[in-house]
Amino acid sequence: MTDPSPVHATTVAVRRDGAWTAVMVLGPSGAGKSDLALRLIGRGWRLVSDDYTRVWASGGALHATAPAAIAGRIEARGVGIVSVRTRLVARVVLAVACVPEAVERLPEPQTRRFCGIDLPLLALDPRPASAVEMVAVALQTL
Repeated sequence: MTDPSPVHATTVAVRRDGAWTAVMVLGPSGAGKSDLALRLIGRGWRLVSDDYTRVWASGGALHATAPAAIAGRIEARGVGIVSVRTRLVARVVLAVACVPEAVERLPEPQTRRFCGIDLPLLALDPRPASAVEMVAVALQTL
């Protein structure tokens, strides 16, 4: 493993098929990364890291963890920093780009490269209630 690189992203993981798989939520400050993560956590997902995620490639896969200074905590805008259930390390299989508008109905598949690993990239407006289900559906299609 090389030294983990920091990415401006919030990462959450869910257990499926006996393993923890993660989604990295990308976007600038205020884009809705933590809000979407909190809604996923409310559905049984676990926080890996909020706002900054350390990633590295190993065995042909991308892995993520939190920087020690922020591990186990997430910002709930308007409430403050709160502690939540976490997953120390998870394999990242999907990137979600928070966008401030509706997305195309049938977009061309996109990818984004991290540490030499190409991840499927889902552009998503995180504000609608359906955003949580969109992430879950996108994960199921992989």
